[in-house]
Formats: sequence, C-alpha cells, structure tokens
Amino acid sequence: MELSFKHQLGLVCVLLLFPSLCYCEYTKSRATFYSTSDGYGTPTGACGFGEYGRKMNWYDGKVSGVSELWRNGAGCGTCYWVRCQIENVCDVNGVYLAVTDQGYGDRTDFVMSERAFTKMGLNENAAQELKKYGTVDIEYERVPCTYTGNVVFHIQETSSNPGYFALVILYVNGIHDITNVEMWQPESGEWKALNRNHGAVFDFPNPPSGEIRLRFKVSGMAEWVDPKIVIPSNWGPGASYVTQVQLK
Repeated sequence: MELSFKHQLGLVCVLLLFPSLCYCEYTKSRATFYSTSDGYGTPTGACGFGEYGRKMNWYDGKVSGVSELWRNGAGCGTCYWVRCQIENVCDVNGVYLAVTDQGYGDRTDFVMSERAFTKMGLNENAAQELKKYGTVDIEYERVPCTYTGNVVFHIQETSSNPGYFALVILYVNGIHDITNVEMWQPESGEWKALNRNHGAVFDFPNPPSGEIRLRFKVSGMAEWVDPKIVIPSNWGPGASYVTQVQLK
C-alpha cells in the first residue's frame, strides 16, 4: 500500500508494543491569518525576503509569519506542516508553508497568508468557514523544505557597491538554519563574519573591492558550505546569484 506524504511524517511516531499502533506527537498551538489583496504574503516581512517573501517560490503564497519560531531570524525560510482541529471543516492533510515573517496574534505561533490559512479547509466552503473563525487551534511539525534548484545569494536593495553589502540566502532545503556567513578578505588573507542585521539579512560594511567570495554554515553540518561561485565586482543591489550548491 502506498503511503501519502502526510503518513510518511510518521517517522516521528513512537511505535508501541503492537506494530499496528502508532502514536504521533505534534506540537499544539493556534494560528490566524492576515489579508492582502491577492491572498499572497507581504513583501515587507521581517525576514527581509522582499518580493520573494510574497510567494516563496514552490509554496505558491502559502507563507506565514511566526512568533517564537522566528528565533531572532534563524527561523526565516524554514518550513512547517500545519493542520487545524475543527471537525468537518479542516482537511486532515493540512498545509505545507514557508516562514517569511515575524508575527503575533492571540496566543498564536502562526500568522498565515490567507492562501495558507484557507488551504487547511476541506473545500472552498470550509475555507470560507475557517476565515470566519479567524483564529483556530492547530497542531504542527517542522518539515524539510522542498525548494527546487540551488541555493541563491540575493543582494539586498539596501546595498551600495562598494560602501555596504547585505544579502539573504534563499532556497535552503532540508531542515537547516543558516547560522553564519563569512566573507574572504584578500588584504589580510582571512575570513571575516558578516553580521545578522535582521531576519535572514546578513551585512558587511565597506566590503573589499573586486570580486566577493562567501561561505556559510548551516545547522547540522560541521563544515563550512562552499557555494563554488564568486560574486562579480560589478555586483549591484537587487542582483541574484545562483550557487552550485543544493542542500538536502
């Protein structure tokens, strides 16, 4: 019998004495939503993803702000499975979403885009019923992200070549947090740390002239990740560079 992805999440289950029984532990909480004109996310989120944060490609606007799960920005870009708890209204398959913002509601862990929130409903009528509730009880679990393609360096629009450099690292798959980013200093021959400015934004004042070499570290991996690219000397605000790395 082929199992759905939801049931594959049973990896976190604790098997009891009888092999046919499985007790699954999910975290209980509450979720609400915010409205935009198209139901997608907002480009002004605290993670600093900008326009990427509206849809977070491959999640089609199913994004969310989080409260304690934000973790001073380390939670930006992480992914969750969330299911609401109202019988005959909520779909047992829940919704998969990406974190793009920090947000607080009435004792909530998730403040979802409308597209993410209504996706928890069984059907269109149930989705509209969910919106009437406004805030609902949920259970959730962190899951691996399923972005397609390689990790991307996106240079923030606040950057100014050569006076100020800021970037976000996008599309980190698996269950990883970006913990550190470093820039190579050719003058001194050493790596120096970028500062986490806010959310997922790392910055460096007065970067070296010429090409920029970066490396980064993610949770669960002891070694630094080499992106296997250099950012050209003519880099500018808003530019994106696809690395040769795909994390799983």
